[in-house]
Amino acid sequence: MKKGKVALLGRPNVGKSTLLNALLGEKIAIISDKPQTTRTTILGIKESAAGQIIFIDNPGIHRPLHKLNQRMMHLVLASLETADLLCLLVDATQSFGQGDRFVLQLLSKTTRPVFLLLNKVDIVRKDKILPLIAHYKDLFPFKEIIPISALKGINLDSLERAILAYLPETEAAAAVEPKPQLSLRFQVAEIIREKLLRQVEDELPFVTAVYTERIEDRASGQRLEDSDFLALREKKRANSAGVEKTLATVDEENRKLPKKSKKREEMAPGPEPLGTKNRKNKARARQGLIFIKAYIFVEKATQVGIVVGHGGQRLKQIGAEARRELEELLGAKIFLELAVKVKERWRDKPDVLDLIEGQKEGLAGTKATPGED
Repeated sequence: MKKGKVALLGRPNVGKSTLLNALLGEKIAIISDKPQTTRTTILGIKESAAGQIIFIDNPGIHRPLHKLNQRMMHLVLASLETADLLCLLVDATQSFGQGDRFVLQLLSKTTRPVFLLLNKVDIVRKDKILPLIAHYKDLFPFKEIIPISALKGINLDSLERAILAYLPETEAAAAVEPKPQLSLRFQVAEIIREKLLRQVEDELPFVTAVYTERIEDRASGQRLEDSDFLALREKKRANSAGVEKTLATVDEENRKLPKKSKKREEMAPGPEPLGTKNRKNKARARQGLIFIKAYIFVEKATQVGIVVGHGGQRLKQIGAEARRELEELLGAKIFLELAVKVKERWRDKPDVLDLIEGQKEGLAGTKATPGED
């Protein structure tokens, strides 16, 4: 049985997170059209009869200008050392430039096998792809060069087969990898940041961050910040499957009853047959209310108004979009309190960076008070 770690690498905004989500068949990493959306590593495990692939989505490779960027690049360098296989994604719609040369120089220092994945081939003329492959062949000894489309799913099956061929063999008993954990605090912050990135332009994507201060189940008073988001999502899916099974059983019983059955009338008085009301109220049948308090950090006071928008409309839109996704993911009613705070030069302040990065593993302390400068 094959098992190993595969690092997804490339310049910013080439589609690494989109590829991770496509390979796993579900959304794990946030995506946007803004560079440097991914600021930390995200793990995802793909299991099959042939083996287990542990994908590592990395920040985009770039020359670091701030302590935040330096930390991002340290994560990339760590992946170069720990992964069994490296997959370099390149945007096939873009011309080769100095940034691409910098990436290849970085990869020249590794002894790991490297694949080249030419992404976005669904929007590139076919006669442009072969010259691009030839160009990269002359620059680096790639083990495989595979044209793909992460968005359209083109050649992803071929990619998985090629990856498994290069991963080491392992005993079946030793192949079981513990499922990755992702704190709810981190995922809430990332979802809010994804909605924020859709709303802002220019320098704002680079100078904004999100910190989730509090997540509380109002019914029980339980604090949920450091709960495992992936486990909560699986529980929600199991509950949803149970509801669907119950509704299917009710429908089947209704079909078996005679049209004018007295039993039907007793079971479902009024104009609606049994099960209709359950179906209408399914979206409302969420358990409890979850309160979330989060902050958007900016570096300058002048940036607060841009994020908030005229009459607070932009901030309301960000909150509404984040709330809808969180309600769908968690199967609960969400009350989201969102505010904007100035943290001057936060990208170069280790304490703020620790606070933000600590959300991922549930390491951020609950006593932090990001609302105070």
